[in-house]
Amino acid sequence: MTVSEHVATPEQPIDPELRFGFGKNWQKFLNLLNENRIEQAQASLLEFWPQDLEHPSFLDAGSGSGTFSLAARKLGARVVSFDFDPNSVACTQELRKQFLPDENDWRIEQGSVLDHSFLARLGTFDIVYSWGVLHHTGAMWLGMENLINNVKPGGLLVVALYNDQGRKSDFWRLVKRIYCSGTFGRWFITGVFVPLFLAAFFVNDLRRFRNPFARYRSAHDARGMSVVTDIIDWIGGYPFEVARPHQVREFYKNHGFDLVEQKLTRSLGCNEFVFRRQQDKTAPTSWI
Repeated sequence: MTVSEHVATPEQPIDPELRFGFGKNWQKFLNLLNENRIEQAQASLLEFWPQDLEHPSFLDAGSGSGTFSLAARKLGARVVSFDFDPNSVACTQELRKQFLPDENDWRIEQGSVLDHSFLARLGTFDIVYSWGVLHHTGAMWLGMENLINNVKPGGLLVVALYNDQGRKSDFWRLVKRIYCSGTFGRWFITGVFVPLFLAAFFVNDLRRFRNPFARYRSAHDARGMSVVTDIIDWIGGYPFEVARPHQVREFYKNHGFDLVEQKLTRSLGCNEFVFRRQQDKTAPTSWI
């Protein structure tokens, strides 16, 4: 099964002006980052963390704020982080400076998951982590394929990809494109959807007899992300591609990976997958 059999080619190339500035959003998030959120990020990694390796090598493909690179390093991993967005790279570097200023086992670079030669230079890793990244590249299936050779034989590939909901996904693709179309589009979409999301969160918390303000003191999710950061990431995240769970499972099965764990959603969020690469003798040697 090839990439082209899964999805039609997206608008190529993506106009740089239509790309969402994730890095700028993450730099705002740095002001909210604290030890509690770092611990939440570590807890999410521990759900799949290999217990038989004391110092696993960890590739954070699309590091964003760098929070999960930091969490991995605190768990003892030797870390390489990269991102396409120079603001995200700067954000990750600033985070390392704040929390681990004398760190030698954490390397940060700028690069693209669509750049095969760049990925080949990085080598192979025990864990390749790309969470909520590949569906924003403009060539999701190519990015998924490119990461394969960065996983050591027997290593883990951890990905989160937007769930395909048909017309709902088409609607959100349009919303995100409008947001990224310019100043008016950004303010219009923000003015409409941020209040709607906040109101929905408020009502949902009341229905579940939860304090509706508690989420703003911690995070909207268990991964340490702030509520507003998550909302802006969602409404502005363009390019935007989606996949059905069986497509992802079949794709990686055909590339020599076994499914270890999955968490699926019926909503607009991400399906989460942990795959293990089957043992072989063809992978390149890691630098780390």
